[in-house]
Amino acid sequence: MSAPELLKAVRLLSEGELVAIPTETVYGLAANALDARAVARIFEVKGRPHFDPLIVHAANAERALALTVAPSRLAYRLAERFWPGPLTLVLPKVQEVPELVTSGLPSVAVRVPAHPLTLELLGLFGGPVAAPSANRFGRISPTRPEHVRAELGAAISLVLDGGPCVTGVESTILSLVGERPTLLRPGGTPLEAIEAVIGAVEVPAADPSHPLAPGQLPSHYAPRTPLLLGSPERPPAALGGRRGLLLVGPAREVSGFERVEVLSPTGDLREAAAELFAALRRLDEAGLTGILAELAEEQGLGRAINDRLQRASRR
Repeated sequence: MSAPELLKAVRLLSEGELVAIPTETVYGLAANALDARAVARIFEVKGRPHFDPLIVHAANAERALALTVAPSRLAYRLAERFWPGPLTLVLPKVQEVPELVTSGLPSVAVRVPAHPLTLELLGLFGGPVAAPSANRFGRISPTRPEHVRAELGAAISLVLDGGPCVTGVESTILSLVGERPTLLRPGGTPLEAIEAVIGAVEVPAADPSHPLAPGQLPSHYAPRTPLLLGSPERPPAALGGRRGLLLVGPAREVSGFERVEVLSPTGDLREAAAELFAALRRLDEAGLTGILAELAEEQGLGRAINDRLQRASRR
């Protein structure tokens, strides 16, 4: 990435424009988080409902936690261990954070992304950016710059090309607002890793009518092609005649499918997570009548993979 392009991104953000930025999780659609008019453009371009809050990204832990009121010792501990990285913390917000960013909630979701290009951008910009995934609302998240260009096109001013995203699923969201740490969304930081640092985390059932964090709506991350969950050995008839298959891995022989995507031939969940959304896009563009997806083991990053597949299958 050339210096002029990076400086152009800084200028555009300062002028209230939108810039697509790479992170380790997915590409984000960024706007100045303290400029309500710029943030409103995010909702407009994505077609995102205003009741769905955004995550705010900052250059370092100090700047991220400065957006929150009296962050706890626990927040600092988690920040020291997991930032930069795919963990978002939800804490009471300072008044300067627009209510549009938090969908009227008194708390804000903050994180420090682990991508050198975006960290440099945030350092040069000097302020936080709100940055949900750079795609149409509810659709497959983008993990490569070409995904952003294909979906949003001329609706945004610039796409910073940071290559493929290495984590490939959105950040884990942990609320520190209540009495106990609460998992709001599984993601790129496994729950087991968090609990190894702070002890047990509460995992409540989400209320889709009152989302407290991004990615909590029942239908999300969805391809246009119908996606069903199940085993390829017993595929449902509803898949139709031209069937696609998504296997987490390891690879194995299957029949009756026109196209098969294996996220990790060895069953490595990190590799599988990094490939998930790109593989879903390839299947969605293959002219199939239906896609069958097999779930991962419900542990580590498998929990995040399953969450995305389950939401993608709901219509």
